[in-house]
Amino acid sequence: MAEHIMTNNAQPSCACGHDHDHEHGCDQKPAQKPHKHEHKHAKGFTCPTCGEVSDGTGHDRSMGRLSFALLGGCFTLNSFLLDKFLPNYELASEYSALAGAVILAMPIIWTAIKDLWKGKVYMNELVALAILAAIAGGDFQTAGLIAFFLLLTIIIETRTASGAQRSIEELIKLTPSTAHVVRGGVESDIEATDLLVGDIVRVRAGDNFPVDGTIIKGESTVNQASITGESVPVDKAVGEDVYAGTQNLTGGVEIRVTKVGEDTTLGKVKEMILAAEGSKTPIVRIIDRYASYYTPAVLMLAAVTWWFSHGNMSQVITLMVIACPCAVVLATPTAVVAAVAAAARLGILIKNVAHLELASKIRTFVFDKTGTLTNGLLSVVRLNPFEGTEPAELLSVAASAEQYSNHPTGKAMQRLAAEAELNMLETADFEEIHGKGVSATVAGRKCQIGRASWLETLGFAIPAETEETANMSIVYVACEGKLIGWIGLRDKLRDEAPQMIANLRELGIRHCAMVTGDRESVAEAVAAQIHIDEYRSECLPEGKVEFVKNASKNSIVAVVGDGVNDAPALAAGDLGIAMGAIGSDVAINSASIALMTNDLRRIPALVSLSRKMCVIMNQNVFVGFLFVVGGMIMALLGLLTPVAAAVLHTLSTILIIFNSARLVRSGEEITLDRSPEQL
Repeated sequence: MAEHIMTNNAQPSCACGHDHDHEHGCDQKPAQKPHKHEHKHAKGFTCPTCGEVSDGTGHDRSMGRLSFALLGGCFTLNSFLLDKFLPNYELASEYSALAGAVILAMPIIWTAIKDLWKGKVYMNELVALAILAAIAGGDFQTAGLIAFFLLLTIIIETRTASGAQRSIEELIKLTPSTAHVVRGGVESDIEATDLLVGDIVRVRAGDNFPVDGTIIKGESTVNQASITGESVPVDKAVGEDVYAGTQNLTGGVEIRVTKVGEDTTLGKVKEMILAAEGSKTPIVRIIDRYASYYTPAVLMLAAVTWWFSHGNMSQVITLMVIACPCAVVLATPTAVVAAVAAAARLGILIKNVAHLELASKIRTFVFDKTGTLTNGLLSVVRLNPFEGTEPAELLSVAASAEQYSNHPTGKAMQRLAAEAELNMLETADFEEIHGKGVSATVAGRKCQIGRASWLETLGFAIPAETEETANMSIVYVACEGKLIGWIGLRDKLRDEAPQMIANLRELGIRHCAMVTGDRESVAEAVAAQIHIDEYRSECLPEGKVEFVKNASKNSIVAVVGDGVNDAPALAAGDLGIAMGAIGSDVAINSASIALMTNDLRRIPALVSLSRKMCVIMNQNVFVGFLFVVGGMIMALLGLLTPVAAAVLHTLSTILIIFNSARLVRSGEEITLDRSPEQL
């Protein structure tokens, strides 16, 4: 029962049956050792991560306690029936009540003994002492009823508090345990854990992908809801990536394995869910700090009550039963588990629940432009060669120099060159200057391709901006110390961006800013379209970091970026949110929160979910303390019986759990609707 209030140094087994060096009730993380089983599985299920078959220990414990509750409850009920209908069988009634009390008390007392054996005193001892006191006083029926209701509470806690375990089990079930691998032209079935990077795997329609990979043959439609939270399937063709745990819906495909085991996107998702549900909010850390003092204080109060009540054990038992603060202990963890589950369903992955709590306090958002507010797919809209240069030559030189770059600008040039069937020129001495451009030797000529400000520092005379170049991103191309032209590119604003900003305003976000490395005219046009309060153009990475740090002086700031080019800015903010993190290790590692999809509607949903979680946590804590403190006062005044205290204890726990469960369906409307770009 004290699962969530263990101190960092203590790891006793709880009355709920969890082992605290593995479960989410403590701060310790699973050991990162090769082949170590880092999670639990449903009984009889083969884990594709480690190949181990689960024995269903957690489930067995819950069923074992339920068996004790049912058997002991039958004996206790039989005692009451004998008293009512066969009053002459008084001895049989007492023996039945005693048997029921002993059976019901065994799981609770055994856990308390294990705590004491380890030299620790927690909440379990309060309950065990109360039950033993009732048995010693000869009130077997009361002892049985107290034990029954408290054991019922423990069972409910076990099923509720093991959110991380069930989340991981559901994720593990998404990946098949076997795979159809093609080696030497022959297909054979092997364990998914035996797959190697570079293997060819055949995945038929209706099957789930066992690993991350790239399609090399065939086309299909894939349901990625398990990772991105998007209910709309996406079309996949040769050259596109697929992810472990997603479902191949329509066509058979062959994929080349790119990631296996814990390195897959699903493996990263699993780790983040474990980390989030294993982390603690500030209020839980406060409870942890004072937990070891609580039980001795209650025992001292019980001794004082016994003295002033002239040895009234019924009053002492009532005090110890109602003083067990299960409702307070569960107030925050149940809300956290429900919120993390809701966020994961939306494709929002939380590394630490403290980050989710922080999201409710955000008052300023700083957005990157390219790939965040825009779709990040730049297109070449204008080739402007200078005198003596042909358009094909301008594009050929630029695309050849950019062929080793992963920047969206370089990708756009390469796509157009491929469409024009231009051959790439021989390129050497490639160097990419982050946030500025690239330098390379193309067909024996030293060339620079990049933004105007960078080329100006190299001594090139950049023409003045004209009306023709407004609202375009301009990249200048220079060869052998001479400008040979410029290339204009344009990005498309995400359809949901204006609505996202409007939704944030409704949530009370008072300042929305945008930082970009793009030109002033482009930044101004985007800011005007979506009603951004402030923007900063032509920002290098260090300029973005400086802007975020300055904004952080006045309020709590969340930075939203693509997680690759914006890693420094994401780290500089109070909260970093990486967009489109599916398949990107950099995005997952660089931010506090990772959105597995590029749907901007997830951002207001994140803020709303965070605020709902905080409200429910406060409600739960208030209700928990109300039951405990109010019950203790009633017990001291003699207004409460031991059985009534046990009933109130159970009701308070159930109330907390159901209140937290309201979070689970938060944001469900987003997953049911298509994003504007999908319509």
